[in-house]
Amino acid sequence: MPALFTVIISFIGALVCGLMPADSHRRIRWVALFTAGLGLATAFCCALRYGGPGMADEISGTWIPSLGVSFITGYDGISLPLLLVTGLVAVSGVLFTWNLDHRANQFYAFYFTLIGAVYGVFLSLDLFLLFVFYEIAIVPKYFLIAIWGGAKREYAAMKLVMYSFGGSALVLLGMLALYFGSGLNTFEMERLMTADFSKGLQMVVFPILFLGFAILAGMWPFHTWAPTGHAAAPTAASMLLAGVVMKLGAYGCLRVAVGLLPKAWEDWAPWVAVFAVANIVYGALVALRQKDFKYVIGYSSVSHMGFVLLGIATLNLTGMTGAVLQMFSHGVIGALLFALVGTVIYSRTKTRMLDELHLLMERMPGIAWVFIAAGLASMGLPGFSGFVSELYVLLGTWEAVVDDQPVLPGWIVAGAGVGILATFGYTLIKIHEAFFRERSTDSGGSNGKDGADYPPMTLPEKAGVALLLGASLLIGLCPWLLTNHINGSLQLLINRLPN
Repeated sequence: MPALFTVIISFIGALVCGLMPADSHRRIRWVALFTAGLGLATAFCCALRYGGPGMADEISGTWIPSLGVSFITGYDGISLPLLLVTGLVAVSGVLFTWNLDHRANQFYAFYFTLIGAVYGVFLSLDLFLLFVFYEIAIVPKYFLIAIWGGAKREYAAMKLVMYSFGGSALVLLGMLALYFGSGLNTFEMERLMTADFSKGLQMVVFPILFLGFAILAGMWPFHTWAPTGHAAAPTAASMLLAGVVMKLGAYGCLRVAVGLLPKAWEDWAPWVAVFAVANIVYGALVALRQKDFKYVIGYSSVSHMGFVLLGIATLNLTGMTGAVLQMFSHGVIGALLFALVGTVIYSRTKTRMLDELHLLMERMPGIAWVFIAAGLASMGLPGFSGFVSELYVLLGTWEAVVDDQPVLPGWIVAGAGVGILATFGYTLIKIHEAFFRERSTDSGGSNGKDGADYPPMTLPEKAGVALLLGASLLIGLCPWLLTNHINGSLQLLINRLPN
């Protein structure tokens, strides 16, 4: 089964759901689950077949010959974890929105259009094709938030789209510079890797391409769309935004900017590390001050994406392996946290404000323990994927600092350490505020101590939790399942460095 089937089945699923009668809620949700499940099964089959380290399952054909545009898809050890996390988040998103009945046919039409475009980005081996899928992903994001979102949804949707289009404009500019600068009349990435770009051209184009992609990755100071969009989006959409859409930007940074412009990569790496540390520290500190549970997780996502950028900046196999692992890890954990807050907790308490939540451990003990496990996984507790990925990034950063020819300044390590400590702080504080803190008896409200217990998680919610938390545990305990594939593909990129 070719990897491209993930794109095809997603777009077909979007079409089928969109054409179904709006009141056929039961049939719509089962079609959605089947579509998402088939995509995940395809990604899993690709993982089982992959032998590495180069591209596998390539499909190629001409598209616009006069412009040198080809339709080429395939995957390697870098894109494979992202295909898997996309499938996991897609399935769990359907499970956590199982009872959706408001224009469900249209919702899943936009939902699977976005998923199909995400798969397409991770599979594209032609810059023009990648850009097309990248742009397709922007449209459904707007409608998912603007129609099904919460408070300030129009503002959040427009802000997300404006930032996305701004980044896309920079990406397009960088792509055209590579196209004309190569002299090869092609957008094929494998052929562009053989082009002899001058050092001057690379130094100019690299920051344009990297920034264009990094905006969607939530890089400080262009991160503000992320918490706003996450908070306003419906649960399944916020899961996709945090779980896979932010990874589009990080993947573009690694695959395109770094992969095609290695001479500039070395020179710009220290600056990338500076912004990465700013991401880590700033996101964690701002999360500490938030009172809306979704905003806490939104800024947490900004902080965790900083580790991805830091791993890319290390220029060594250890740190970059951590970056790819972090994309997978944050994908599943971030999606799970948004699902727990946006659906599981909110549907029962009718609030996301931490000032209005108290003693939830007594009212919903099962849900509380699940959230605590997810929070500790996000914090980097050993046994979960977050610990492994951040450890790889930190070790890679240390290697880059103590090397005979240091790539990064020493304070970068200290900055990342401060960010980790801040992550510990806001995670434990917010868990205490929501699940263990007792409010005064005169506060009233539906969350009062004397109220009835909340119902336990439904079967679809339990299945979604098991899928995402299980994936984090599996990679946390057996990281070699991914690292064996990641290392070989990353080594091919590292070998292109001048020194």
